[in-house]
Amino acid sequence: MEHTPQSDPRPIQRGSSPGIARRALDAVYALGGQLAALCVLSILILMIWASLGRVLNWQVGWINDVVAWLMAAAAFLGMAYSFRNGDFVRVTLLLESVSPRIRRWLEVSSLSVAAVAILYLGYWAMSFTLESYQFNDIAGNMVAIPIWIPQMSFAVGALILVIAVIDECVQVLRGGKPSYVVRVEERHARGDFSEEI
Repeated sequence: MEHTPQSDPRPIQRGSSPGIARRALDAVYALGGQLAALCVLSILILMIWASLGRVLNWQVGWINDVVAWLMAAAAFLGMAYSFRNGDFVRVTLLLESVSPRIRRWLEVSSLSVAAVAILYLGYWAMSFTLESYQFNDIAGNMVAIPIWIPQMSFAVGALILVIAVIDECVQVLRGGKPSYVVRVEERHARGDFSEEI
């Protein structure tokens, strides 16, 4: 069976479009990526504002706190989107030297380990955020807001990432290629090897 570069990694039934669950999951991953991009844009705007503020003697010390929270939010909210698009670093030396059948089981094994590790991370992120909410912890910096608000990006990002990893694991178990492999193959087919620089 030949794989075309533009094909979706999911098995396609003739005459059907992606199901509601597939579209909903893809929308969640895309929303996480869009929120991460919005955080990065906000960081840019705030840093320009802070640079101007220092020249004009404005009070801009609070910007450092907000930028730090936005950086964490950008990292965690964008993880699932980046993962599914093949933007995470993968060492494929072993995968490239084994048969497709062994490769599939190695992918399932690594995705299973990743799912367990990220579930653990997500559990503690949620627990930590809930504890901050219950104790009404306030940020001890220049911006005195409940700390659970910026911590939510950590918890939500970890939750979206664990869903994405489990989604990929199920895809590989069903005989499909992981989306991160398909996305890299699509880029290579277009002659884009920029991620390998």
